[in-house]
Amino acid sequence: MIGRIFKIFSDFYYVETEIGTVEAKLRTVLKKQKENVYTGDYVELEEFDVNSKQAFIKNVVNRTNLITRPKVANITRVIIVSSLKEPDLNFEQLNRYIAHCEYHNIKPILCFNKEDINSDEKLYTKIQKIYNKIGYNAVFTSATKNLGIDNLKCYLKDNTSMLCGSSGVGKSSLINAVLNSAKQKTLAVSEKSKKGVHTTRHCELIDIDKNSYIIDTPGFSHLKFDFLLPQEIQTLFVEFKNKEINCKYKNCLHTGELDCGAKNIIDDMDEERYKSYKKFIAEAKIYEENISKKSIKKETNKKFNQNKIMTKISHKKRVQSRKTKNQNIETDEI
Repeated sequence: MIGRIFKIFSDFYYVETEIGTVEAKLRTVLKKQKENVYTGDYVELEEFDVNSKQAFIKNVVNRTNLITRPKVANITRVIIVSSLKEPDLNFEQLNRYIAHCEYHNIKPILCFNKEDINSDEKLYTKIQKIYNKIGYNAVFTSATKNLGIDNLKCYLKDNTSMLCGSSGVGKSSLINAVLNSAKQKTLAVSEKSKKGVHTTRHCELIDIDKNSYIIDTPGFSHLKFDFLLPQEIQTLFVEFKNKEINCKYKNCLHTGELDCGAKNIIDDMDEERYKSYKKFIAEAKIYEENISKKSIKKETNKKFNQNKIMTKISHKKRVQSRKTKNQNIETDEI
């Protein structure tokens, strides 16, 4: 029996199947293989007990992608939720989320919530000037006043969408507005810190319409690019993507180097975006320094490339090629 995981609590996996919700546990062999299972995964179940509706997860099937933070699988759309007020819009944080989506090859939709309490017209102009120009669609909403919810629903239709953003921006409130119910718990922004309060503690897949699902995720803001090399950062910014750049230096990072061939792109780039780009480069340089100091990279049994997880053969278990074997035989004979 095949089902889809919609919620995980401790060691229990709640799977939606054709006969309803099934509570499942992971097979020991999967644990030994360190095969992790996430919200959104399609899984094969076995040893199903009809009375208790309990089963074991045999394996994961048809995983098309995996978002690394928060870890959810089989996502077709990401909605980045930011608040216009309470808390104020943080452009650097928004650019982090966008770059994170680009890393996973998913073009995000930008949702700016709490429109009802924002009176800064310049902020609207700034948002449209920055993000519409580089091809990102934006929707302005108010979960409490039900503004822009129909526009948001258009982006959710026929997708498995993940809502991501900092705590307090109104992700759970937006889901309640989409569902027209109070399914998700919500809290007001802290009066003392003016920051969001965590209400969502886990990732949960919610059925909102036929073939349309939404995943509410815990708010997070400490997202750094200390896992990439500096040269990889420019692939996360559409301003540099697929552009022919002729620089004097082979590995130019476009951060103010003399004779940089990307000067025309940088001059046309929004100041907030370029500041974020340079900050992400600085974080990536720390990673580069760390791996150069260690000089030895730990070999893993899997690699992540273009939203696909591929098994790597251990260096010790790799079979020597026939060509190499023949060369060794010839050498021995000589």
